[in-house]
Amino acid sequence: MSLPALSITPAPAPARSAASAAELEPAPRRAASPRLGERLKALAGVVAPPAVTLLVVLVVWEVLAGSASSGLPAPSRVWLDSKDLILNPFFDHGGVDKGLFWHALTSLKRVAVGFGLAAVAGVALGVLVGSSRLAHRGLDPIFQVLRTVPPLAWLPISLAALREANPSALFVIFITAIWPVVINTAVGVRNIPQDYRNVGRVLRLSPPEYFFTILLPAATPYIFTGLRIGVGMSWLAIIASEMLLGGVGVGFFIWDQYNSSRISDIIVALVWVGLVGYALDRLIALLGHIVTRGSTAN
Repeated sequence: MSLPALSITPAPAPARSAASAAELEPAPRRAASPRLGERLKALAGVVAPPAVTLLVVLVVWEVLAGSASSGLPAPSRVWLDSKDLILNPFFDHGGVDKGLFWHALTSLKRVAVGFGLAAVAGVALGVLVGSSRLAHRGLDPIFQVLRTVPPLAWLPISLAALREANPSALFVIFITAIWPVVINTAVGVRNIPQDYRNVGRVLRLSPPEYFFTILLPAATPYIFTGLRIGVGMSWLAIIASEMLLGGVGVGFFIWDQYNSSRISDIIVALVWVGLVGYALDRLIALLGHIVTRGSTAN
């Protein structure tokens, strides 16, 4: 008896797992990093507009200053007359014969003291005025009157009271810078959302806890707006004050060069004033951006 032939069929191959199939498939290409050309194009978009504007201003200035009726030197004349002052701002020959760096540094030290005091006092007064309706009614009219007094109008009063140039300059900086800090801080405190206040009541926060947990974070963007305005006004005030008080400082340097009829040096000093003022504004803006985690505008 013969056995029937067995037909053996090969077993089907096991299906590949999804993970194995994924491993065999080509990985998607990573997003290509921005090319160098794109980066240069973006940089040119930032640098080119102010550079072109500056070039146009210099060309127009050169043409207008070349006329016989112009009393201002052309940019080319400024370079020839003040080349040493531009290229070497760090010289120090003693007394007031110093480079513009040292004059600017002296002015910045005065601004740091006066503006620092104005920032502390301004935030404290702003919180008081913004938190208390009675304090707002009593102090706000006085603040609105005093803030309209020009900075230099305070100088004779400060000299009469303090009798020294440097404390008088610090007082002028302080009284000039404090008002935008007070006003913006008060506005920030009054604009705290009611929900935040309710949370403080529900949690029964003590006054210090409410100040540091709710009030200060909510009002910080307004505070830094006031600080940016205040630091700019401080820089304006010290330059104007130094013109009258004398001594070392950018303001005194400008007035001294005017008395010596060195207009080119004055123009160079004005460029320094503008650049330092811009740097101060950017510094406060950057600090506000870091503290508020991007809530304030740069």
